[in-house]
Amino acid sequence: MSVFALPRWVSLLIACAAVLLCGCSRNRYPVIEQMAAGDVEEGRHLTYAFACGTCHKIPGVSGATGNVGPPLTGFAARAYIAGALANTPENLSRWIMHPQLVEPGTVMPNLDVSPEQSRHIAAFLYTLR
Repeated sequence: MSVFALPRWVSLLIACAAVLLCGCSRNRYPVIEQMAAGDVEEGRHLTYAFACGTCHKIPGVSGATGNVGPPLTGFAARAYIAGALANTPENLSRWIMHPQLVEPGTVMPNLDVSPEQSRHIAAFLYTLR
C-alpha cells in the first residue's frame, strides 16, 4: 500500500459523499418536481405571494399561521384533497385553480392561479411530509 492509498471503506465513503453533494445542487426535489411538473422553491414563494398562510398553517412559509383551512403539515401523505379528490398532482392543480368547481360552497377562494403557478404550488405541497 502506498502512502497515498486509502482504505477501501474511506474511498467508498468519499465516493458516496461526492454523489450526494452533486445531487444537492439547485434541485433538491427532482422526483417531486418531475411528478408535479413544477418548481418547489417557486411554489413556496407563490404560497406566500397568494397569502395561503392567511388561512393555512404551512411549514416553511413565513407567517403562515392561519386556522381557517386545515394545516398543510403532512400534506404529501394525505389520501384526499378537500375530502373528495384522490391526492394526485393533476387533482391538486385543479383544486388550487378552481376550488369552487371541485367543491361548490367551499370557503377556499378562487385566487386566479394559473396552471403553471398551480403546478409550482403542488410541487411545494408535496414536500410537506
